[in-house]
Amino acid sequence: MHAPALALKWPASVRWRHVAACSVAFCLLVGGRAAAHQSVLLPDPPAKSQPVAEVVTKDATPTFATRVNLVPVSVVVRDVKGRAVGTLTKEDFRLTDNGKPQIITRFSIERSSAPVVVEKETPDLAAPATPARPEPVLATRFVAYLFDDVHLNFGDLVYVRDAAARHVATSLQPADRVAIYTTSGRDSLEFTDDRSMLQGAIARLRPNPLVGGAGPKCPDISLYMADLIINRGDEQAAAVALAQYAACSGNSHVTGLEVQMMAQRALSEGEQETLMATRVLKEVVRRLSAMPGQRSIILTSPGFFPLQYGHSDITDIISKAITAKVIVNSLDARGVWTPPGYSATLPSPLGGAQAVGLTNLYLQNEATLQAEVLGEVADGTGGTWIHDNNDLNGAFQRLAAPPEFIYVLSYSPDNLKSDGKYHNLKVILRDPKGVTLQARKGYYAPRHETDPLQQARQDLEDAVFTREVVKDIPVELHTQFFKSSDDTARLSVLARLDLKGLQFKKAEGRNLDKLVVVSALFDTSGNFVAGTQKDVELNLKDATLADYAKPSNPGLTIRTGFDVKPGSYVVRLVVRDGESHLIASENGVVEIP
Repeated sequence: MHAPALALKWPASVRWRHVAACSVAFCLLVGGRAAAHQSVLLPDPPAKSQPVAEVVTKDATPTFATRVNLVPVSVVVRDVKGRAVGTLTKEDFRLTDNGKPQIITRFSIERSSAPVVVEKETPDLAAPATPARPEPVLATRFVAYLFDDVHLNFGDLVYVRDAAARHVATSLQPADRVAIYTTSGRDSLEFTDDRSMLQGAIARLRPNPLVGGAGPKCPDISLYMADLIINRGDEQAAAVALAQYAACSGNSHVTGLEVQMMAQRALSEGEQETLMATRVLKEVVRRLSAMPGQRSIILTSPGFFPLQYGHSDITDIISKAITAKVIVNSLDARGVWTPPGYSATLPSPLGGAQAVGLTNLYLQNEATLQAEVLGEVADGTGGTWIHDNNDLNGAFQRLAAPPEFIYVLSYSPDNLKSDGKYHNLKVILRDPKGVTLQARKGYYAPRHETDPLQQARQDLEDAVFTREVVKDIPVELHTQFFKSSDDTARLSVLARLDLKGLQFKKAEGRNLDKLVVVSALFDTSGNFVAGTQKDVELNLKDATLADYAKPSNPGLTIRTGFDVKPGSYVVRLVVRDGESHLIASENGVVEIP
């Protein structure tokens, strides 16, 4: 069963679930609220034929294609006072994959105070010269509160709801933007700095389980027990459920087949709720990846139990968060919790002493595994996991502040098999004295070979909704605007490509290549406004290509245009070369008074 997508409040014509579920080509062309027109500007070919010019990057290694098997590992190192250490180098780390030493091919240190890389806009060409305007003020810190209202009970939700409201009321800074999301998709609020709207959204939070309802169940088969019975063939768990069913129904003639059917239903219902939580978390990571500056998630949940075959969703979220530089912090909403089998707030299990003891053991195991998921996503992304702690006010204060330094170690596993098996990761320091280390613990290999076309589409879409600047091919971003009235303007986005950086295919005396150019607009709070994709086919004569190779030639210019209202916008440009699979991306800021 498919869980409903997260309802993010974008412009009326755009919903995040549409962007996440479809291709960039479709989403950006139909999703923008402004019409977009494009044209390709090609200079006239020279009158005389010139010698064939060899493409400079023809023999270069396509680095974009190799990212598929690159495994990123985030690491936070803290001293004895809990402060993040940022002075280590690649040589200080040792990394193993299933016990086998790996070569760290990429190493970076991310700083939470790192500035956003943007380009300035070209002024209105039709307007007279005016004094330089001040730079637009952009939000630089984005915090998404994700409440797991599918799994939270009312008592725990009340406490975390009140603590979150107090934190928003007292800690929000001018450059901060906060969003409220829920795993059920209800009562969500997009990024804003309006305290009253935020507190209103928090006050409306309620438990929203997808299945079940009030009152005891007969028998009460948890997701953990259902997994044991159905997926693992655990006869002892089946016998416990049978004893429970006979006791709670008062019918001593119940059968094992009936228990199997009820366990299957419990498995399906629990799996649906877990999938809901993981899918929404993945969408929030994707949403935040489009934001400039610091980006973090505060996941508030009692935890959830991912089935063994679904645990790859968790490791996939970690990979995407590391790549997008999104930190996932987690708060166990249960605080200092009592093992479920010994809680006075829950009904005592039925079925006799042995069944009661085993049921309590199953409940405790499930609660522990639920909590471990929260720790896994926090450790894996460089975040903080707070558990067994009733100081919720202090917890939100700590979780909203990212570590000052995060190391990202990347490597390419040798002969990675597409068998879906789990790989244990271990990171150690050459000199571990006086520090503690927090790192990603593992990942799942793909279950099948990646489809190149599907991967290309996914990579392009991921590149659009991030802020990373990539220079695999040479491209320049320029913007121009023209105001036709006080409340309307025409914004032009120009991508200028140096064709010497492209890898052409020679056929019938022509130089062939295909480019995909995506331009997207975001407001200064990071919300998607409009976008368009342009597919460009190059079929250049040798003389034309040689003309582009001249130093005086500015390159191929691809123009896209948007009709917008005055205001400040972030422009995102992504270009993908079809032959070499290389990519380029740039950011720009334009302010239209």
